[in-house]
Amino acid sequence: MLRLRPYKSCDAKIIESWIQDEDVFLKWGGDHFGDFPISARIIDDKYRLDNGDCKEEDNFYPWTAVDEEDNVVGHFIMRYLQGNPKLLRFGWVIVDGTIRGKGYGTKMLVLGLKYAFEILGVDKITIGVLENNEIAHQCYKKVGFKDKSVVNNIIEMEISKYDYE
Repeated sequence: MLRLRPYKSCDAKIIESWIQDEDVFLKWGGDHFGDFPISARIIDDKYRLDNGDCKEEDNFYPWTAVDEEDNVVGHFIMRYLQGNPKLLRFGWVIVDGTIRGKGYGTKMLVLGLKYAFEILGVDKITIGVLENNEIAHQCYKKVGFKDKSVVNNIIEMEISKYDYE
């Protein structure tokens, strides 16, 4: 059983440990975090002090996925687009590399979709994935995201609440 909880500063060290090479760093969203290698402090500062680069105060929600033994297994963020409470974007999705391919990413995103549509009441969720990240692309399609466009080597995807239901 997987569950989501809000990100805690102590999660940053765990997330950092998953980002062992520049390829993982860039696929995760490293261009928003400066240069590789990344540190737990850079991650935590981006979240706590910089509000995930969101200008609006109440617009950045980092989540941590934990398993039944309370082990941190995944992470992603939610943020509203242009402050629109009906349009949400998922990002910075990562799963512990030692358990990738076992469905944790899919389960984590399904929980995120459920929360976004049923609790937050959004109408649409978007996500982007690098064209060279086929594993993540397939995961996003598996949970219901549909390809919409390609912009600068990023496949833009979305899912509406009507597709989810």
